[in-house]
Amino acid sequence: MKKTYYERLDETLYSARLDCGLQVLVIPKKGFTRKKAYFITDFGAIHTHFELEGKEYTVPAGIAHFLEHKLFELPGRDVTAEFAAMGAAVNAFTSYDMTAYYFSCTENFYESLQLLLEFVSTPYFPAESVEREMGIIDQEIGMNEDSPDTRVFENLMQIMYRHHNIRVPILGTKQTIREITPELLTLCHRAFYAPSNMVLCVVGDVEENEVARIARQVLGDEMRPAAKKLMPPDEEMSCPQKRTEQAMEVAMPNFQLAFKCEPPARGEAALRAEIIYDLAAEALFGESSPLYQKLYEQGLIDSSFGGGAEILDGCCILTCGGDSEDAEAVKDAILEQARKLVAEGLDPEYFQRMKRSAYGRRVRDLDSFDSLCLRRAIGCFYGDDYYGFPEKFAGITQADLLEFLDRAVTEERCCLSVITPIQK
Repeated sequence: MKKTYYERLDETLYSARLDCGLQVLVIPKKGFTRKKAYFITDFGAIHTHFELEGKEYTVPAGIAHFLEHKLFELPGRDVTAEFAAMGAAVNAFTSYDMTAYYFSCTENFYESLQLLLEFVSTPYFPAESVEREMGIIDQEIGMNEDSPDTRVFENLMQIMYRHHNIRVPILGTKQTIREITPELLTLCHRAFYAPSNMVLCVVGDVEENEVARIARQVLGDEMRPAAKKLMPPDEEMSCPQKRTEQAMEVAMPNFQLAFKCEPPARGEAALRAEIIYDLAAEALFGESSPLYQKLYEQGLIDSSFGGGAEILDGCCILTCGGDSEDAEAVKDAILEQARKLVAEGLDPEYFQRMKRSAYGRRVRDLDSFDSLCLRRAIGCFYGDDYYGFPEKFAGITQADLLEFLDRAVTEERCCLSVITPIQK
């Protein structure tokens, strides 16, 4: 495996692309007893339209999450119990643009790694099991429909985007999951669980060559092309609707505010854009910003308030939210603050402090095994090297930040979702 040392971060990375196409990353942490492995596919809830072997397909919303559930079944075996017997804890999640399977352990690491690769790469979808799973996911969907935090975000995406599949919940709907069949699950597994569309990332005190050897043993050497994702047309930056409101069983109103941004290009530009978006969120409504203190003192926000940037395949938003009796006033204050910053600029010392603080958060994130695996895997999918963030920070100026605020934080690009208490 190729060894790369990042002097500014004092981090080492071993990497290789196997003959089957799998990207293998090993981040050594000598002396640590805990070990973690993530096996991630570049396939999430938004990827329902694709081309495979010259044929075009559209599959039901929620199928990526459904597939995640079903892969934990092997014929006559209990995968979770097998991990537990080896002292490992296994789990998975599906997001809008990826599905990740992972485990952590302090012993029996290589045996657990082999099991992880085995069950994720083995499609097994008996019809009666698929039918049974519909009831389980139906209950999950019902719980999400009763969750204010989920509803406020999903309602926002429905009014903010015209075409992008972020408009559809990750779990799908009660109607779409009933369209899922064993044949469609097999199709999606063949389309997106090809090793060439996946990343294996391991963190801990492990032998990198043994990790690669086990991956070759389980996955073989055959290169299988993955499906080509067919994304919707590029979105206009204006929003189809400006505000949505829903009444639910909540004690006080909850809101989510977002500004529609151009998704960054793939490659090194992606990481640079992500840093600028994070700095914009900090400058506008971060806890150290003047506006945050002002809104807090006025009682317009409380400790539930927070925000940041969300970057997905084909879309990007700058967002904030929390509890507030007057979300419109918060929105107006943020828009006014953006105009003020663009007109007057930031105090140079404050801008440098803000950059140092954001840089420090990323350095601290290197202590999190989960964050490390996910960041490195996303970097592989987007074609950038996450450990290159020190150089990216050094090249970002106040002018870069202000240009973004001027372009993106505008009334035209703004949407507001509010959850209000049911009036008794």
